Amino acid sequence: MKTIQRSFLILPLILLFVACNQMSNKTQVSADDIKNYLSVIASDSLQGRKPFTVGEARTISYLSNEFKKIGLEPGNNGSYFQDVPMVEITSNVIGGIQISGKANFTLQPNTDFVAGTRQEVDSVELKNSPLVFAGYGIVAPEYNWNDYKDLNVKGKTVIVLVNDPGFKSGDATLFHGDTMTYYGRWTYKYEEAARQGAAGILIVHQTEPASYPWQVVSNSFTGAKLYLQQTDKHMSRCKVEGWITEDAAKKLLSSAGINGDMRTVARDKNFKAIPLNMNVSLTLHNNLKSSVSHNVVALLKGTKRPGEVVIYTAHWDHFGIGEPDSTGDSIYNGAVDNGSGTAALLSVAKAFVQSNNKPQRSILFLAVTGEEQGLLGSEYYATHPLFPLNKTVADLNMDALHDYGETKDLSITGKGQNDLDDYVEAVAKQMGKHTVGDPRPGAGSYYRSDHFNFAKVGVPALDLNIGTESTTHDAAWGKQQQDNYNANRYHRPADNLSAIASYDGMAEVANVMYTIGWKLANETTFPGWKNGSEFKAIRDKEMEK
Repeated sequence: MKTIQRSFLILPLILLFVACNQMSNKTQVSADDIKNYLSVIASDSLQGRKPFTVGEARTISYLSNEFKKIGLEPGNNGSYFQDVPMVEITSNVIGGIQISGKANFTLQPNTDFVAGTRQEVDSVELKNSPLVFAGYGIVAPEYNWNDYKDLNVKGKTVIVLVNDPGFKSGDATLFHGDTMTYYGRWTYKYEEAARQGAAGILIVHQTEPASYPWQVVSNSFTGAKLYLQQTDKHMSRCKVEGWITEDAAKKLLSSAGINGDMRTVARDKNFKAIPLNMNVSLTLHNNLKSSVSHNVVALLKGTKRPGEVVIYTAHWDHFGIGEPDSTGDSIYNGAVDNGSGTAALLSVAKAFVQSNNKPQRSILFLAVTGEEQGLLGSEYYATHPLFPLNKTVADLNMDALHDYGETKDLSITGKGQNDLDDYVEAVAKQMGKHTVGDPRPGAGSYYRSDHFNFAKVGVPALDLNIGTESTTHDAAWGKQQQDNYNANRYHRPADNLSAIASYDGMAEVANVMYTIGWKLANETTFPGWKNGSEFKAIRDKEMEK
């Protein structure tokens, strides 16, 4: 199949959307439906919806029953569930990181570094592994960039920088300037180091290019971690994956005579990896637990092209029960993140079924597990798809829909990536609204939710939220609400159902997604990636099959 030229995709979109709304009888997603679904999803009875717990069992039972009640078919060969095999690994650091050679000292866990492993073995060890500063740790032929050129890192441990060379370089043509590409994401750094055969990798944490403080790293990369089970038990990954603080990195690099700004050094186009003439030793002991979590999948079969599919996604999981906060609350209900998106998913599904007309392409409603553990459920689906990737039209993802009401703007995560932006623009214009992109493009938000795993295999993916320009308050109010949520509720027990929450903004996003889904499901073309996107070549190759 060949992709349709973009010129055919940008026919008068507004007229097409009007026709699409007529076809769907202008059925709209109800704010009351979202509220009612969310009152269950974010209730204490689901115990914070953590995979491998009673909370998971109750959550997926509720979701599958609601899909059935709505009138959707099971999405996986007669089942509403897709098994997602996972392994839980708790890595315990024995001592610290021992540095020997040109300099001799010890780095302390949590204070100076965090480290773990994906390898499903009782213990892993780095023993006198030579340290190499490998710049940004990037191999990007399209940017003529290769930090591993002429470098053999087998048995060695690489130190690399987070983000990519364009960030704060002052050069908008270097990668994407201040906008992070996937090459800048920490997950890519681990993947590339493994491809190169490194024994270990340590990413240098710097708050600005990482977009979060060291505390986020130390909290997120310690304790039990879930990973997808792999047939090779992750033995193809580096023995050790971790982070070090900027101060610890400066100490290592200065011992090797690198005393300037490490980012300036690494973004030089003539940069070559630098052996540090020091070795690292580290031992990790692991506790392993294997089990199965579940994606929940429901299907509305298309009337004319049922083999082609539009996918809606939202992650159902959160953090379960943890330490009590200052109020004594220990249940991480995740009302906004992501009870809101899951409630919207059910509400969009209900709107499709209640429409008098049915879509020509199939619609798959996919509530995924393990997003909070590293986008695991969506990764599993993307690598074990229920529909062929070249028959998958798009992924429409809803994650953490804010509860402060309608806004004059719609926020497109990673704006500029693909043709789905044009669909949003057309709907926004009809609604008298405008669109905005990421307020912090260097944070790499496009790579942080489930839509990314679809992008990674080439499927055009959209993540949409309300903006900050409230329709009922002054210009600064919406940003204040977002800042307050991030500071006081995000990933905390305080992310509860709010007595003063407005569901109108959630419904607004859900209705935009519903309208876009109708259009996609009733046209014959396939949206693509815009020139310059790192996912365009993947999709083009897939669509040639």
